[in-house]
Amino acid sequence: MKLRGFKKMKKNKDRSHSQVNFVEYPPQLFFLHFLIQGTMIFPALKSVLCDIREFPNPEQFNPGHFLDKNGAFKKSDFFMQSPGSGKLPPGPVAFPLIGNMLQLRKKSLPLHIEELSRTYGPIFTIYLGSERVVVLHGYEIVKEALVGLGDEFSRRGRMPLFETATKGSGIAFTNGEQWKQLRRFVLMTLKDFGMGKKSIEERIQEETRFLVERLRNTHGRPLNPRLLLTHVFSNIICSIVFGDRFDYEDKNFVTLISLILENSKLQQSPWAALYNFFPTLMDYIPGPHHGVFKNFEECRIFVQERVNMHKESLDPTCPRDFIDAFLIKMEEEQKNSDSVFTEESLVRSTVDLFVTGTGTSSTTLYFGLLVLLKFPEIEAKVHEEIDSVIGRSRSPSMADRSQMPYTDAVLHEIQRFLAIVPLGIPHAVTKDVHLKQYVIPKHTTIFAALKSVLYDSREFPNPEQFNPGHFLDENGAFKKSDFFMPFSTGKRMCLGESLARMELFLALTAILQNFTLNPVVEPRDVDITPVTTFVGNLPKPYELRVLCR
Repeated sequence: MKLRGFKKMKKNKDRSHSQVNFVEYPPQLFFLHFLIQGTMIFPALKSVLCDIREFPNPEQFNPGHFLDKNGAFKKSDFFMQSPGSGKLPPGPVAFPLIGNMLQLRKKSLPLHIEELSRTYGPIFTIYLGSERVVVLHGYEIVKEALVGLGDEFSRRGRMPLFETATKGSGIAFTNGEQWKQLRRFVLMTLKDFGMGKKSIEERIQEETRFLVERLRNTHGRPLNPRLLLTHVFSNIICSIVFGDRFDYEDKNFVTLISLILENSKLQQSPWAALYNFFPTLMDYIPGPHHGVFKNFEECRIFVQERVNMHKESLDPTCPRDFIDAFLIKMEEEQKNSDSVFTEESLVRSTVDLFVTGTGTSSTTLYFGLLVLLKFPEIEAKVHEEIDSVIGRSRSPSMADRSQMPYTDAVLHEIQRFLAIVPLGIPHAVTKDVHLKQYVIPKHTTIFAALKSVLYDSREFPNPEQFNPGHFLDENGAFKKSDFFMPFSTGKRMCLGESLARMELFLALTAILQNFTLNPVVEPRDVDITPVTTFVGNLPKPYELRVLCR
């Protein structure tokens, strides 16, 4: 009989029993006993493999246990070899329940993994709590797995913090048919965004004009641009999903920004990591990680109010924005009882777009401005290219990018050097997978160490140095690189990649078209070394002055 509420058995190095399992669902009635959620389960496989009713004299080695009276092979339901049985990639010794957590006490996870790669090579196994994680380190193994075996590595890895916050809906942390259909819809909607009166490019250009105006009003006074950039990139998402932008002082908008910033801070903290490693335990432990759920819920309510407003004013013949497009799709799928296009998935997907689309782009440009403070000679070259190609009388457009190889190279180098998500967002395998000489069991979490690709010295000489020349050929033309993976690669590649590239190009060129950046300290004292948190890289806080050109 099938045991509802139990995860599939996972086998560890000792083949005599399975790895610890946990009851996954609410309390279960099993042989008149209640099993409480989170209860540890030890399936004694040896008791099945040595069952005398199926295998007479089980303590004796006898191939006849699997042959019928005619000498033909005989299958047995008692032969319970766990999925994924095979040789796992090597790794450090892990302790029961806590895994390799003791080794992480004083190090960030990315730095610890970088250190382990020097011992175990391009593919190795670690345990975060009881969660098995296979790490892919280096261009060849990342490309082979995420691209060459794209379908097998297309599952989103377990992230209990976000799974709890999103309640299994939305697009960023879901799997299966729901994820496939929602991803396809979002990509097509963003690609074909000719809806309404404005294209995506026009919406970004509009927001950059407000950015330039706000910077001009500083009149050369020092400012930390972090909050302003968050306003800008969040407003771009607002324009795409809601059809209009907010004033930077709008009360509701200010509340939304504060929720996004607070969650961004919490998600980088050890508390969030502990929740992902020990979710059942951390549910009962007070701490700031519970704020993530509260903030997600407030974001959901904010979006739900906008969805309700759109439903009242929807014109199916003239969609204004992403929400309109989704509502029209819901209407088309109304007779499909299995449709993934529900109001809940609309709200959650919109929240996902805010969370993933605001923080990464704003942080990247925030770091980019810091780099230009450090290297005024790089800023001067970008100024020269802007003046030559765009001039001062019109706004930058995406059509300009192909004529601005140096600016394009600077933007690529900013993303390469920062490596904002050094381990990428976790993947998982959809089935047992053979990779090199190893077997990776179904649903194993995968970390693709993107920084190991972005800092590969074979492709980027002296990768620890910021150098736009990494993306320029000997003639000064822009040079593409297969090693450029800040958005990951394969089936789970960031769906906002094209949007982010548009945002970064149009925002940076608009700023430098109008201003010269001036540090509040000497350029040699500007520190561009990213701060490595438990899971990511962030620029150090700073101030600057913007001087009108």
